[in-house]
Amino acid sequence: MTRWFKRIFKALLGLCILSAAGLGLWVFHTQPMYDGQLRSEGLKERVNIKRDAADVVHIFAQSDRDAAFALGFAHAQDRSWQLEFNRRIMQGELSEILGETTLPTDKLMRTLGLMQAAQKQLEQLPIDVREQLQAYSDGINAFHANRPQGLPPEFALMRTQPGGKKGVAWQPVNSVAWSLVMALDLGGNWGNEFARLAAARKLSTAQLWDLYPPYPGEKPASAVDLAKLYRDLGVYKNDEALKTSFSLPIIGEPGFNEGRGSNNWVVAGSHTTTGKPLLANDPHLALSAPAIWYYTHLKTPNTDVMGASLPGLPFVVLGRNAQVAWGFTNTGPDVQDLYLEQIDATNPTRYKTPTGWQTFDTRTETIAVKGKPDVTHVVRSTRHGPVISDAQAVHAEVLDMSRFVLALRWTALDADNRTLVGGLKAQQAQSVADLLKAYGDNHSPTQNIVMADTQGHIAYKAAGRVPVRSAANDIRGVAPAPGWDARYDWTGWIAYADMPADDGKKGWVSTANQRITPPNYAHFLGQDWNTPHRFDRIEQVLKAKPQHSFKDMQALQNDTLSLSTLTLLPVLKATPSQHPLAAKALQTLEGFDGRMDADKAAPLLFAVWADELTRGLVEPKLGADVFKAQYGKRHFRLLLESVMQQTNSPWCAPKTCAEQSSAALDRALDRIAAMQGKTPASWKWGEAHSALSTHKPFGQVPVLRDWFSVRTPSDGDLFTVNVGQYWAGEKYLPFANRHAASLRVVYDLSDLEQSQFIYQTGQSGLVWSDQYSNMKTEWAAGKYRPLRSKPEAWAHELVLTP
Repeated sequence: MTRWFKRIFKALLGLCILSAAGLGLWVFHTQPMYDGQLRSEGLKERVNIKRDAADVVHIFAQSDRDAAFALGFAHAQDRSWQLEFNRRIMQGELSEILGETTLPTDKLMRTLGLMQAAQKQLEQLPIDVREQLQAYSDGINAFHANRPQGLPPEFALMRTQPGGKKGVAWQPVNSVAWSLVMALDLGGNWGNEFARLAAARKLSTAQLWDLYPPYPGEKPASAVDLAKLYRDLGVYKNDEALKTSFSLPIIGEPGFNEGRGSNNWVVAGSHTTTGKPLLANDPHLALSAPAIWYYTHLKTPNTDVMGASLPGLPFVVLGRNAQVAWGFTNTGPDVQDLYLEQIDATNPTRYKTPTGWQTFDTRTETIAVKGKPDVTHVVRSTRHGPVISDAQAVHAEVLDMSRFVLALRWTALDADNRTLVGGLKAQQAQSVADLLKAYGDNHSPTQNIVMADTQGHIAYKAAGRVPVRSAANDIRGVAPAPGWDARYDWTGWIAYADMPADDGKKGWVSTANQRITPPNYAHFLGQDWNTPHRFDRIEQVLKAKPQHSFKDMQALQNDTLSLSTLTLLPVLKATPSQHPLAAKALQTLEGFDGRMDADKAAPLLFAVWADELTRGLVEPKLGADVFKAQYGKRHFRLLLESVMQQTNSPWCAPKTCAEQSSAALDRALDRIAAMQGKTPASWKWGEAHSALSTHKPFGQVPVLRDWFSVRTPSDGDLFTVNVGQYWAGEKYLPFANRHAASLRVVYDLSDLEQSQFIYQTGQSGLVWSDQYSNMKTEWAAGKYRPLRSKPEAWAHELVLTP
């Protein structure tokens, strides 16, 4: 018997050794080739791809065409799974590898018709732009045709290959479509419109404006009694229970922009210690692993640009060349409108228009689903656009779909979208004036662009296509409008020359997704702006001293003072509680100045109390189902600030507001004790508020997410300049920082070689690479890396030859 045990033990040991050896060989085989020489069919001339100690990829080519080719090659080398997953998102092919879970996402992408729209836009682009897109695609495909390394593990685990069953990893139309996905992420408010429609089933119109308020100091954009309008039309389904969340975990919640934004500012040389402009930018996007950005330097006889590229696009999106620097934040105008389309009761293939009944346009999409039969999805469209209620289950749970459907009008889908033209032109700019001209082609999403040049000029411009709504349009795009009434149709576009602009005469310009229209501005851009907390704090700091240094810019990007916390903190401090932990917990607030620092207890106490108080006030009024579907992605903080500064409010009923606050504090203390124990002095905000860079799709898989996603404790909250947006409605890590600075960069126009950057994970998309997450600690600590076109030394050099 003992002999058999020994044999079994030796066999198992041998099996483990072989498995470990096999895994080691696999890991080794997937490591990218960063040094040496490779032949790459499709190149015209030799290209050098060099990497510096900061992990920036430098591409030296003899033509812009070869530089685009090499950038595609480098993106495929480091981010092949990211490219493949993004391709599947835009083409609606996720379910082929992930099964029924992602079928709603695929249906939505197919319904929007991103690929059809992208093809039409591609055909209208100038020939030189199409050539760049083709060269970039050729570079990706050339890498896969002669790969010097194995594919990342995601391909094996998902049992797929680049390009899927079609086998073509990338095509020019995919680059155009990916720009539309970015516009979908940043450029929408249809989710806000539907949220108002859903909430109006329970709330009065006055309560709607409390819950989804206009920008501070503004009146509601529409005076229409929305609740009465929808009741009178009979749009609602009789069953009021919602079974479907608004959330789509793979791509976030489309058509929704609350909390999505960025910071940027540019300070004139008259207000800097260098005598030349300083420009800072930190785009706030959903944190992902790998990072959404890829830092690169493209050098040819015609181009010398470096900064943040997006895998999928052949140029630097945010960056600088030798003469200029620029940075984006999301403008957030209303470029999406939902229309209630009334169905003909006698013929459901028709819908009502201003001139009578018209037949829906239809097409059939076939969606492959892993382990299941193919799904046939019929896409309907109206004169306004695709019927998105056919693709979003929650719409069918609110609307009586036998009588009404919702169609989407969205600027980004128009065939004259030339956003990629503007991006390529910007790389060649030699002055602020050149940048202003280049971004006249920017279409979708609309961006707040700050810019500076080495001559000392600074400027701001809102660039993008924004619709004009007629004076008779009394709903003004804030909620779904009757599609059969012509007064709600768009009537034109705001001219680029008329979009908001600022020449920086006061010495600086800053944006943080606040309302950017000046007083008495002639056009209506929308009303769903972000709250002004971050913008007010940036302006507060920039006004505080006559001159600012490079380090001052970095300190401001990492600023953790929450003006919203300061507004509500007196309420928390004055809240009585009989909870056993209350006395010691409230002691942590002594000396707390509203800075949401990771190593403090007070920010945790405040955040959980504010969450519980929001739940206590809003859920009973909105209804548990609708509240669950909306809360988290929507924070309702302005409502909370308004209500708790009143002596009392109907939102607190049937209790008093003081009683609501006490009850919220008691619940908060119970929750925190369960999370971090019963010693308040040892509580840490950063433990609950770790920055969570989620892998797609393994961030949704419990057994894999700890390997593929990246976490690190982080500062901030939803309202700090160093933003750390959490989704308090989530079951998994409700206070995790999910939406934050996807990069930070500061440009010094007195010497652009002194510019610095950082982002939250790393340059590589290979999970076991050292560069997969080697920036996370620096990012969380507010540190930076040099962004130099001429670094002191090279860490790697790969030569590509024709």
